[in-house]
Formats: sequence, C-alpha cells, structure tokens
Amino acid sequence: MVKIPAFEVEQWMDTYENTPGVLNIAETCASSISVSQLGEFYSDGGDGLAPPIVDFTRPMTYGAIRGSDGLRRNIAALYSDERGADDADGLSSADVIVTQGAIAANHLVFYTLVGPGDHVVCIFPTYQQLYTIPETLGAEVSLWKLKAEDQYVPDVAELEKLIKSNTKMIVINNPNNPTGATTAKAVLARIIEVARKHDIIVFSDEVSVLEPHNPHLTCLGRISGAQSRLSCSFLLLWAPGTLSFPPLFCHKWQSLTRDSKKVYRPLFHGPAEPEIPPSALSLGYEKVLVTSSMSKAWALAGIRVGWVASRDKGTIEQLAVARDYTTISVSQLDDQVARFALSAAVRPALLKRNIALASTNLALLEKFVQKHADICSWVKPTAGTTALVRFSRKDGQPVDDEAFCRDVLDKTKVFFLPAGRCFGHGNAFRGYVRIGYVSETPVLRKALDNLSIYVVENLN
Repeated sequence: MVKIPAFEVEQWMDTYENTPGVLNIAETCASSISVSQLGEFYSDGGDGLAPPIVDFTRPMTYGAIRGSDGLRRNIAALYSDERGADDADGLSSADVIVTQGAIAANHLVFYTLVGPGDHVVCIFPTYQQLYTIPETLGAEVSLWKLKAEDQYVPDVAELEKLIKSNTKMIVINNPNNPTGATTAKAVLARIIEVARKHDIIVFSDEVSVLEPHNPHLTCLGRISGAQSRLSCSFLLLWAPGTLSFPPLFCHKWQSLTRDSKKVYRPLFHGPAEPEIPPSALSLGYEKVLVTSSMSKAWALAGIRVGWVASRDKGTIEQLAVARDYTTISVSQLDDQVARFALSAAVRPALLKRNIALASTNLALLEKFVQKHADICSWVKPTAGTTALVRFSRKDGQPVDDEAFCRDVLDKTKVFFLPAGRCFGHGNAFRGYVRIGYVSETPVLRKALDNLSIYVVENLN
C-alpha cells in the first residue's frame, strides 16, 4: 500500500476557505468569473453577439476521449511559434491531451514516466504535488532549493551538483509558486543544456499562463491557460517538443498586444519585454513536456479543464495509455466552456481583465509591505499570482506562521496560507505566508486594511 502524505495546501484550504465572512487572499487563481460573465468578453469585430457558450441540444454522451478537436486546436495554438500554427513544426491537436485540471495532468505525467529506481530533481519551494507524487511512486527526489538572496532564481550550478546517473526528470516552475519569481530565458537555456547533456526529461507545469495577440493564430485562438488552485505555474522538462506557452503577465495590455511575434506570454509584471522568458517548450529540446489549465490565468478553475502537451508522439501515446485507467473524458460541458474561453474572439478581453487585476493588486500589496517594513519583508514578485511574505515581531523573530494565520483569520477574517506548513517540507519558510493577490481588488483592499490594523496591534 502506498503511503500518501497529507497535501498541506489543499488540507489548509479545505479547512478554512469557507469560513463565514472570509476575505480570501489565499487563492492562486485570477478572481473567478461565471459562465454568464464569460460571454461578455466575446468580440469578433462584428455585431458583438456571442454564440451560445454551451450547446444544450447535444446528447450528453462521453466526450471526445482526448478532448474535442476544437479545444485541442486552441490549446495547440498557444504553443505554436512565430512561424505559424499550420507550420509542419508547429504543435497540432494530436500533441495535446485534455485532463481534469492541471493537477490531473501533473499526476498523469509522474504516474506514466517515473517509478522506482528513478531520480527526480524538483525546484523548491513549489506546489507539493510536484515532489510528493514522485516520492510516493518510489522515485528518489532531490530538492533544488531557491534562495531569497538570489531573488528565488534557480542556481544552475546547484542543479548540476544534484544530477545523478539515474536522474530522469527535472521539475521547475516559472513563474515560481509561491514566490512569484521569474526564471529568465538565459537561466532556462542553461537548464535545458544540463538536461540535454544528461538526456534528462524536463517537465514544465506552466499553470498561470497568458499570451499576447499573434496574427498567425487567429483561426485557432490566441492564448491559453492556467490551472487549478494547485500552483502558480510549473515547468517540467521531459518529452521531445518545442512549444510556446504563457504564465500570467502584469505588463500593460498594449505592450502584450503590440508584439505580434511573441506567443508564449506568462503573467510577468517585472521583467522588461525583451527579458520575458519563453516556455521551456520553445527552447529546442525534444524532451520537454508541459501541463497547464483554465484555472490561474483564465479565471475558470470551476470547469476543471487542464492539459498536457508534447511534440514527442511517443510520450503522448504513453500518457494516453495510462490515462485510460483513470479518465474516460472530461465533461462535455467543461470542454465547450474552455473552447469558448480560448477562442480568438474571447481570449484578448479575458486576458486584459486578468492582467489589469494582477497589476493593480500587486501595487496594493507592495504598499502594504512598504508601510509595515519594520515587521514585514519579501522578494517582490515579478510574475504570477502569488507572493511569499515574511512577518516578524518587533524583536525580529519570525511569527509562528500557522498560529499567525489562524489568529489573523479569527480576528480579521483575512485568509492566507502558512508557508512553513504548506511549502516548507517540514523545516523551511517559518514565519512566511503565501498571499494570492489576484482576487477582486475590493477584497484585497479590505483584507490588507484589516491586516494592517492587526499587525500594528499584535506585532509591534
């Protein structure tokens, strides 16, 4: 019998997120929208009348096993490079498998490709699933630790020290969850070099993803993804492939849309435009595989749609065979909603809304940290939807983050996560909390106002 440790993030969320009157700044998704609201983002340059999002006349049989062709084409378009989605080297719908959220996609990757005798290197901190599942499958896992003094940017020299003769997979996430840090293109390229040298899979869970307009993709759609509450975005390199895909950007919408050649566009709000990193799939290494979903950047976590993509046909077939044992298909209704959201007539406006929300809210959080700099510190996020913030008492000692989170919730209704428990793997990030700041702005503003009063009364 496999012994599965508690998934600390999900356990904490399940216990506290439905507290009456809660001010939830723990979620990692852009503030969720309804299906009715989704239709308001439709614009095709014509009369503006959106077609039905869901065809309620369609018989509710099982859906297409790997996902509908329309949805998979829209997803594939997100990863196609500037040569165009119809190019022979571009990603096709056959290179995509739709899953029930990115959490299922991530699990499928590990379940299919990792087992006893394998060694996995995983970035840390990150979403617990990315190192716990390989461990439960019998693999040895080494944590590649990020450091605040390095702005939480991975040190590739440290990665090389972790490589072993049986290392099968490198797992990274960009932008990082929970820190919101960006791994630049040059660093990604060095990671790819290490993987190529040792013939190692790079597995990239790129959950928080947005991208700009690309004229080559107008027939297939322009942008893609996020995932469920699981993580801000992850990056794992593995199967053959070269794709382009995006985590959330806080760049102004104008700066996103003016660059018609860039397809991969995460929510990066710190780096200058030329420094925004591409998807690992775009760096020319065959053993790259990515996962993502509709949750983070697309504000549609409730439809439970994710995917795995790779240019390696063999890997996709391996994943499809394993998937048959756990999933017949995703819901037809969910598939149709996701297909609509990722269509060329909807994506730009939906992305614009989420990018603006992220940019506005990060500025509010920064003002809070600056105001309470005597007891509050961070490495300011440059991407994604989350921030890792350290709270200390006046004497400089870190708070007990679990007790702190519970007391703040009890006295102010403000809800966030203790990083020591949820991301510390038992011994790291004491005194830190993870804040998901891309909620509705009034919710964040009220939460920070309440928290400001609390820290003045209790930490000074």
